Amino acid sequence: MKKLSVKIRISAWLTLLMGGLAALLLAFLLSISSVVAVQTAMSQLSQTVRNNLTQTSMSGGRLELGNDFNFYQSGVSTLVYNQDKALLAGRIPVSFTAEERFQNGLTRMVTAGNEQYLVLDLWLPMGWENGVWLRGIMEAPENRRLARNLLLVALIILPAFMALAALGSYWIARRAFRPLDSIAATAASISEAQDLSRRIGLPPGPDEFSQLAATFDQLFQRLEKSFESEKQFTADASHELRTPVSIITGACEYAEKYDETAEERQETIAMIRRQADKMSKMISQLLSMTRLEQGTEPAHLEWIDLNQLLHSLCEELAYDPRRLLLEVPETITVAADSALLSRLVRNLIENAFKYGKPDGCVWISASRKEKEILLEVRDNGVGIPSEQQDKIWQRFYRADTARSEGGTGLGLSIVQQIARIHGGYMTLSSIPQVGSTFILHLPVPEAFAQTNA
Repeated sequence: MKKLSVKIRISAWLTLLMGGLAALLLAFLLSISSVVAVQTAMSQLSQTVRNNLTQTSMSGGRLELGNDFNFYQSGVSTLVYNQDKALLAGRIPVSFTAEERFQNGLTRMVTAGNEQYLVLDLWLPMGWENGVWLRGIMEAPENRRLARNLLLVALIILPAFMALAALGSYWIARRAFRPLDSIAATAASISEAQDLSRRIGLPPGPDEFSQLAATFDQLFQRLEKSFESEKQFTADASHELRTPVSIITGACEYAEKYDETAEERQETIAMIRRQADKMSKMISQLLSMTRLEQGTEPAHLEWIDLNQLLHSLCEELAYDPRRLLLEVPETITVAADSALLSRLVRNLIENAFKYGKPDGCVWISASRKEKEILLEVRDNGVGIPSEQQDKIWQRFYRADTARSEGGTGLGLSIVQQIARIHGGYMTLSSIPQVGSTFILHLPVPEAFAQTNA
């Protein structure tokens, strides 16, 4: 048996709930109907008798009734008695056989045979010792008949009410689940077409469906970014590893084909080792780039003493201190990931020495401006032509291929990626044959604290 949809199940539950509420309401009406009917009858009895009381008077010892006096009105019979309880006017209902004493102003229930009556007596004084009694008699409402009428009405109305409740519940469920249908349709189309660029695009709102749609859109965005990174990694690896693999394959084929001397064999092994090291370094950097782009290698920002970090890094690199010059004030603090920032500076320093003059120098300086912290790495090398300066941040781009032996062309791309992770960016100022200055722009600690408050 096919399972019912959520909309139909919700509609059924809502219909049952409304049916249950209707049944409870009917039971409540039945419980209070007798009380309400008696109260209504008593009110009608009192109003009728009191209206007739205003139409009753005595003139010359004779009883006079006004034109608006009604002996029978709305089920109420009005009788007039003298002070000796003798009937003066009116007709007693045939079934009222009870001997009921007079009680002024008290409405009570009187049983006569198998019938029940409501009785109200009012005394109208006329002089010091004379007066008349007005008695109102009314059949008490029959509870069984009232209950039977209510049940009859319920049997007629309740099915129509339940049908309308079912239709209304289903309409409400369909309207409420319309955003979910849109989410499911979009997800299905993305799955069929394998187009991760599509989005659900529901308008933002506080309801659960809008939040669910926004969560799905974020998920699709992350999936798209992950697949793009994977495609980029595959394309880069297959393109850049082709050359070292070809060299290794050629060296192996040459060694197998020709009887090499020990010296030639050693050179072949050294060549294979260099190419293997280059491949390992390239794969490591490609994986690092992919992790940075996907966010699987997030930055753990903390307060760092920039002066201490740069001094420690320069000691680790072990360059000639006469060629690696550090100019950093002692009071600069940055919010950064120490490992990632060290990698950024290391790449810039190694790049500066690689493309600098053979006996050239590299200067590292830092300063704090009004809204940012600047970290500069400057060399006095060959410089970079203006038409190439925008391309150096691209993967595998080398401005000077003649001097890039051993490099992968990924160093500056990683630098730019690390800068973005820290909320900053890189700029370049370069003059051919004079030198280049790479500048890291980072937000000041106050701005970092505000954005992470």
